[in-house]
Amino acid sequence: MELGNITQPSYGPGPEAPGSSTPGLVAMAHGFLRLVQPNPLPVAEESSEAPVLYCLSCFFSQLLLYELGFLVCAAVGVLFIILVPLVGCCFCCCRC
Repeated sequence: MELGNITQPSYGPGPEAPGSSTPGLVAMAHGFLRLVQPNPLPVAEESSEAPVLYCLSCFFSQLLLYELGFLVCAAVGVLFIILVPLVGCCFCCCRC
């Protein structure tokens, strides 16, 4: 196994979609991921001009904005996990 130049690595193109017998499902999954997380990962900028606390708070706000799509999906999932059994119980117990 050849490691190549470790101090100056060269990166190839990004990962490619795997060949599949269901390209419609693969396209739908990639479309969902692009919808949920359209922005690239924020990178912390190092500058000696701004205070460290401001840089961290700015970075965390950008990171929160980056993860906003997944947070919304998680909130909707938790809402369904709580509401669906509750509504089902109401329909079963309160058959008027």
